Amino acid sequence: MKKLTYLILTFFSATAFAQEVTQDRVKSVISTLASDEMKGREIGTPENENAANYIAKLFKENNLEYCTGDSYLVPFDYKGKTVYNVCGIKKGKSEKTVGFSGHFDHIGVSKRVGEDTIYNGADDDASGITTLVGISDYFKNQKPEFSMVFMAFNGEEKGMLGSTAIAADKNLDKIYTNLSALFNFEMLATESEFGKNAVFITGDEFSDLDELMNSHSENGLKIHPDPYASEQLFYRSDNVSFVKKKIIAHSISTADMSKIKHYHQVNDDISVVDFENLTQIINSFGKTLEKLTPKNFNPKYNDKVKFN
Repeated sequence: MKKLTYLILTFFSATAFAQEVTQDRVKSVISTLASDEMKGREIGTPENENAANYIAKLFKENNLEYCTGDSYLVPFDYKGKTVYNVCGIKKGKSEKTVGFSGHFDHIGVSKRVGEDTIYNGADDDASGITTLVGISDYFKNQKPEFSMVFMAFNGEEKGMLGSTAIAADKNLDKIYTNLSALFNFEMLATESEFGKNAVFITGDEFSDLDELMNSHSENGLKIHPDPYASEQLFYRSDNVSFVKKKIIAHSISTADMSKIKHYHQVNDDISVVDFENLTQIINSFGKTLEKLTPKNFNPKYNDKVKFN
């Protein structure tokens, strides 16, 4: 009986604090970021700053620590104006860190006259921010094996300005020194061409990150090779700011580029979002990440990658 009680308690302690993300939570976060009130979150606008503050509020709710200074908001200059990235960290059992990122800016409001003039950016990239927030939700009451850093980048649409700025921030060097891998979430609102609960990774040929994730995959999550490798997406998103630092950094997406019709269009609103699939992907990542430790997860680049 004592042995049975011990086993029950051990199982309970390992699983009790897992906090699966609900579809309602996913819908709330992405709907707020992609609302008409956010007016497309263009960098340099009051609405863009409102989005940054909203993400900071979510980080606070999940008890993340500041990455630097006394705020989740990490300032940088844009055309003589102070704008912000958002960064929070969850301390794990090790200083070794896994990172999650996405960009929260979009392209604002159209100057054309019409019924709908707002580029809401639900897929691009409110879905990515919702994914990283969801992962921080999942681990809110856990102490994971890895520490975790969550970064919401600004200014991607103007040339990856925010990720460039924060990657160069010397105040975060301690985090970067311990950063084993960065998952950059870019457009996950729709079902991929590979089906439900499936994503693709850019630059799969440059590291073993996807193989390691798939070998520890839980809940049916599958990471597929980039079907659009000829478009060089690996070098065209925010992950490249960290590739240049020789940190393992890939973008994760579900965007089916063969039939997507909302990219940089005013119809990229919550009507395109598959909430069930996005919620499943977030929880599948959470369950998979629970299995990772510094001993079994140490991805490496090969000699095919270009760092400059």
